[in-house]
Amino acid sequence: MSVAETLPAVRGKLTAGAPLAPLVWFKSGGPADWLFEPKDADDLGDFLRDLDPGVPVMALGLGSNLIVRDGGFPGVVVRLGKAFAKVEAVDTVTLRCGGGASGILVSSTARDAGIAGLEFLRSIPGTVGGFVRMNGGAYGAEVKDILIDCDVVLRSGERKTLPLADLGYTYRHSELPEGAVVIGAAFRGQLGDPAAIQTEMDRISASREASQPLRSKTGGSTFKNPDGHKAWQLVDEAGCRGFAVGGAQVSEKHTNFLINTGDATSADIEALGEEVRRRVKDKSGIELQWEIQRVGVAK
Repeated sequence: MSVAETLPAVRGKLTAGAPLAPLVWFKSGGPADWLFEPKDADDLGDFLRDLDPGVPVMALGLGSNLIVRDGGFPGVVVRLGKAFAKVEAVDTVTLRCGGGASGILVSSTARDAGIAGLEFLRSIPGTVGGFVRMNGGAYGAEVKDILIDCDVVLRSGERKTLPLADLGYTYRHSELPEGAVVIGAAFRGQLGDPAAIQTEMDRISASREASQPLRSKTGGSTFKNPDGHKAWQLVDEAGCRGFAVGGAQVSEKHTNFLINTGDATSADIEALGEEVRRRVKDKSGIELQWEIQRVGVAK
C-alpha cells in the first residue's frame, strides 16, 4: 500500500512533494512530503484525527519567519487558505480573526472598526496563527497584550479554545501543544479614532520600510533580543554587517536580518546564522538565540 493510500480522505487540497521554497520569504528549501490546504476546520480536524500519529505536522502561514532546510519537510505541512482568513468585529473593542488572516488585514479591520491598540500587527509579516504561536511583537507591543483566547485544532483532531492564561507566553514563545494548528483568535483593543489609528499605522510602516530590508528575500528578525541588549547591535559590534556565506548575507541595512542575495541554499542561510552566533559569543560573551524557526531535514 502506498503512503498516499494510508492518508485520510480530505475535502480540501492535498499535494504530494509540494515545493515549499515559493511559499517562504527566503525562497529556499526543499519540498514537503505533503501540503494540505483544508477546506474548513472540520476538514482539518478529521484529517489530523485519522492521520498516522507518527507523521509530523507543521502549520505554515506566510513563511516570513522560517528556514525550511534543503531536504524538505518529512510530513504534512498545513496551509490555511481563504476559509481561515476572515476578520470581523464582535463588539466595539474586540475582533475575531481566522488563523490564516494577515497582520495587515487584522490591523486594517481594527482601524475601520475604530479599535486602537492593534496597530503594531501592521508590521508583523505573518498570519494570526504564526504570531499567536510565537507571541509576535513589534514597536513596544506583543500578542499577549491583546489576545483573549485562541482556537486550535490539536494533533488528535480535537478542537479547543485556549484562554490567554493557558498559553504560557514569554518573549517570542508560547506553550501551545506540539502539532496544534491555530485556526482563530480573539483580540481586544480599545476605542479609538480611525484617522489616528491610520496615522500610527503609517508611522509604523514608514519606520519599518526605512530600517528593514523588505525588498530582499529575507526572514523576520533572525535572533531574539537578549535581556538588556539589542540583537542587531551585538551582530554589528561583532563585525558581521554584510558578512556572507555562499549566497546568504547579513543585511547591510539591518544586521538582525539575513538575506538571500540570489541563489542561497537554506544550508547557506543557517550556516551564516550559526557563524554570526559564534562571532557574537566570541566578541560579547552573549549567546544569541534563534528567533527564526528552522524546520525539516538537511540535504
